[in-house]
Order: sequence, then structure tokens, then C-alpha cells
Amino acid sequence: MNSAQQLQHLYWRAGFGPRPQDVAGGLSPRKALRQLLHDSEKYEPLVGPGLNYTDPQGMVMTDPASTKTNPVPNSMVTTPDQPAAPGAPAAPVAPLRPRAAFKGGTIAAGVPRLRRAELTPQQRKMQNEGIRDAFNNMSTAWMDRMATSPAQLREKMVLFWHGHFACRVRQPGAALSLHNAMREHALGKFPDLLLAVSQEPAMLQFLNNQQNRKEHPNENFAREVMELFTLGRGNYTENDVKEAARAFTGWGYDYQSRFKFREREHDAGPKTFLGKTGNLTGEDVLTHILTQPAAATFLVTKIYRFFVNDVPNPAHIEPLARDFRKSGYDIADLMERLFSADWFYDPANVGTHIKSPVELLAGIRRTLNVKIDNEQPLLGYQRALGQTLFQPPNVAGWPGGRNWIDSSSLLLRLQLPAILFKNAEFAVALKQDENDIAPNLTKAERTVRPGAGAHLPLAPLQQLLGATPVPQQPEKLSQFLLQTPIRPENLQLVQQAAQQKEPAEALRTTLVTLLSLPEYQLA
Repeated sequence: MNSAQQLQHLYWRAGFGPRPQDVAGGLSPRKALRQLLHDSEKYEPLVGPGLNYTDPQGMVMTDPASTKTNPVPNSMVTTPDQPAAPGAPAAPVAPLRPRAAFKGGTIAAGVPRLRRAELTPQQRKMQNEGIRDAFNNMSTAWMDRMATSPAQLREKMVLFWHGHFACRVRQPGAALSLHNAMREHALGKFPDLLLAVSQEPAMLQFLNNQQNRKEHPNENFAREVMELFTLGRGNYTENDVKEAARAFTGWGYDYQSRFKFREREHDAGPKTFLGKTGNLTGEDVLTHILTQPAAATFLVTKIYRFFVNDVPNPAHIEPLARDFRKSGYDIADLMERLFSADWFYDPANVGTHIKSPVELLAGIRRTLNVKIDNEQPLLGYQRALGQTLFQPPNVAGWPGGRNWIDSSSLLLRLQLPAILFKNAEFAVALKQDENDIAPNLTKAERTVRPGAGAHLPLAPLQQLLGATPVPQQPEKLSQFLLQTPIRPENLQLVQQAAQQKEPAEALRTTLVTLLSLPEYQLA
């Protein structure tokens, strides 16, 4: 593998792909890595007026009475609206009642709140649409960062932590706060990230710790912290889960969505957790977890599978885990070691990663400097391909790897370039999901049609091609766009597609044909 190929491999794994100007820059992989680390040092929160949602009905929270009996986080479940009878006139939205009229939920902060069951169907629909729009705006703002930000490594790390600390709630503000906590600590020290995420209202709600009280411990949060976030199965006992749950009693949040420790609900008695005995708090438990060698191995293995290869290699992972632990779990240091390792550039680790839907779409935009007029269809394609940001399928996140591909998703993946750049007719009817924020949409409302308005500038690619003769341009472009060598029969296919066309159209056709190859699904 030559230096240019190594450089492209680095940009795909540490970010969302190389741009023509990145390749033309001629940096060595080591210098490019230093630049990626430098460009990702600064934390910039994801903010914007369109990302906030203010409920016109006032603050609407989960009915506290239902959470006492329902062990499953009902924050991710919506109540379907009742459709109106055919031909019936639209009922007017009921005027808002003064918030003082609502007496529920004033225990912690004295702030009245509405119960969702008390809303009319029209009010629920209006609320659903407002929440959906806020989540859509958050997704498009983040996708735009992935495609355009120089802080590529931070964006890629945030995407990794987004799947690692998978969380799904109905409140856009809480979801955005959790996202920005991960964004802030994405390349910092893992203990800081773990504590910040563990004290985010979204995570505490999703994993039921708001109901974890001294008299009635709820083990869900404690179990997932160890099983999915830090240690993995087999490295703790059921008694450790029970004792950790006691330590996390009293961890909750108030109605301003701020972490709140309720001392009266906390079990301050002695506990024995992973061999340590004392009056342990939640912070003590998180700190003690990270003294276990298994924690570093578990975390590095997940990072290795995301950034290097789906098949873990203990010979690569164990030295990284040892250094990660010694560094105090310094994430930036770990990533620099990983991307600097000789084995990172082994052929077995290049062009073998199936791009996630987000990586695929962000990669097309970034590598080709594509401008988008309307990002809403892209959200539909993401969902059709199985990855909707801020809405993971469950607490374990997206399984990734070969799970991204099936017969229907592969067909859409291969058609996407033609849909984006040739406005090819390809309507996708999204499945009805009972957990949708805005449920009960008609098939027409769930159908995604072309219309993203993708602009493909050719100048950067023409600069990359330089004086390359026209017959050799497809092969030259394949070396830039594909991480595996193009097969002769596919190269012939690309060349034939561009024949007898004007130069600009021939180049555009060559690009679309290359992007439509199965090889482009790999990074």
C-alpha cells in the first residue's frame, strides 16, 4: 500500500472520507493524523434555534404514576392518536388551560406539568410534529458537521459514543444535552465522559434511574453501565449489580433537566462492590469500575471493532488497553496510538468495513464536496437504511457490520447516487413504527421521494485528475473513491457508461457509476 492509499484509509476511518484537496495536499499519514488531532481539539456544542423545542402546551412529562408500575422506559413509546372519521370536519385545537391548573409533578421542583394523557388528539399531534421537527433539525445539523467540519476525528468519535451510549428519549432538549456531553468529552478522559453521560437526565430517564430509590432499588441503570458501557458480561456478578444499584439511588433530575442528587432517596449504607466495601456512592462505583483491567479491554475492543476491523485481534488490543489504562483512559492518546500502528494499514484492515448509513451519506457529501438544498429526503434514506440518529433501536445501539446490509437496503444503497445526482425516480415507503415520534402517518406521508437537490461540483475532481487522459480517468477516480481495487469487469462497465458523452457529463456519469458499485459500500 502506498502513502496515498494509507492517507485515504486514515481519512475514511478517522473521519468521513478524503476530499480531492486532502489527497492533493500530499501530507504523509502521520502528519495528516496530527492535523486531524489538532483540528479536533476544540469543543463546539451543537446548538441552533431550530434544535430547541418548546412545548406549546407547557411542560409535558411522563406520567409519574405509570412509571411506578412500568419497568420499561416509556419515554420512547408514544400513544397513537385516534384518526378522525372520514369526512368529519377538523376539530379545533382546544385552548390552553393555565399551567396553574395542573397539580401533578410538583414534588421536586414545584413546577406544574401536564400529563400526556390529558392532551387532546390534536394537541398530541401538534406536540408530536414539534418534537419530530426538532429531532430532524438536530440530525441534519449533525450530518452537516460530519460532512463539512474540519474536526473530523471529533465528529467520528461522537458517532461512536452515540452508539456506545445509546439512548432514546422523547425530549429533544434532553437528547441534545446528552449529545453535547458526549461531544465535549469525545476525545478527553473516559472517566469524565462516563460520569457526564451517567448524570445526564436523558440517560437517567432511559434507564429508569429516576425510579431507583432506597426502598425500591431499580437495577436497570447499574446493569447497563457495567454490561454495555464499561465491563461487558462475565466481569461482574448479580450481587455487584444489586450493590451498584443501591449506590445509584437518589440519582435523578429536576424539571429544569438538571442532574439532581436526592439524599433522602439514597441508600447510604455499606455496600460491597467488585470486592470493595464501604459506604459507596454512585461516583465511587464508576471510579471503581475503571480500576478493573477488564474495563480497558472492553472499551478498546469496541473501539477496535468500530475503527479497525469487525474481528477483534487480541494481539493488537491488549497493548492498546494497557496503555489506555496507564494514561488514565485518555481517549485522544488511544486514538493516536491506534491510527499510528503499522497493523492499522494492513490489507486485512483496508476496504473491509461496511459503511453505516450515516457514514455512507456523510461520506458522499464530504468526498465530493456536495451541496444539498433539502436535507429532509436524506433523513428518510437514513431511516430506510436502518440508522436514524438520536433514535437507536435499543440500549445496545446499532449492531453494525454485516447487519447493515440486506437485499432491500443494498438495492437502495446502490441506487442512492442516481437518486441524488440524476434525480432518478425511486420512492421508498418507510415502515410504520409504533415507537415513532409522530405515529400513524399515511403511506403517502411515509414515502420518501427524490428531491434533495444535490449539487456535484466537478472542479475539485478535474483538478485531481490533472492531465490524466480521458480513457484512464475512470481508473484514476476509482483509486480515489474505492478502498478496494476495482475489478476489470466493473472498470469496463464504468468506461462504457461514459462513452460518447460530453466531457463534463462523462465525468459525472463516471462518478455516479463508481459510487453505485458494491465496492463503494466498503471503507
